Amino acid sequence: MVRSATLAALLLVCTGCAETTSGAGAPSSTLGPAARSSAPAMTTLGYAFAPPGFYPFCEAQPALCSTDGEADPMAMTPSRKAELQIINRTVNHAFKQRDDEQGLIGDHWELPTAASGGDCEDLAILKKAELLKRGWPASTLLLTVGTLKGAGHAVLTVRTSEGDLVLDNRTDAIKIWSRTPYTFFARQKANAGGGSEWARIES
Repeated sequence: MVRSATLAALLLVCTGCAETTSGAGAPSSTLGPAARSSAPAMTTLGYAFAPPGFYPFCEAQPALCSTDGEADPMAMTPSRKAELQIINRTVNHAFKQRDDEQGLIGDHWELPTAASGGDCEDLAILKKAELLKRGWPASTLLLTVGTLKGAGHAVLTVRTSEGDLVLDNRTDAIKIWSRTPYTFFARQKANAGGGSEWARIES
């Protein structure tokens, strides 16, 4: 697991990922009063299949797949909001962003490294790991998948008192889920132990 100090150091030498972090330089949050007033949580409609790469990763890293924790969303404070912004921005810039090579093995989920970089789900997993270390309950940190123009994408959804927020490798901005360009279709089910249960999302 990458330490926070290491993330900060890597940020200094990052060459950037202009195409995937197009939100860099934009405001790092869209959590103004207007956004909060229309920020409901995602509505889930029952069971969904997890992406295939999720299961072997969880066998190797069960703590990072867990969704145990407090039932309620995280109460947002200025310090908690700052944590989300710092983690999202730092992870986005600290690693080379790449896509998995598709083949017989298919999509491979893993924690990114400075040498190999990572794709969207790898960076989402690292953001979850960093927030867990800062005391966020696993039940508030849910790996989530959707599509954009037909292409699959993964993000970290964070359940908060201000709504379900998205930490995305494509932008440094923290956005309400309904204000992203994605069509979300499944995420981990909160308070479901090892996290192997996923729920279908009503977009």
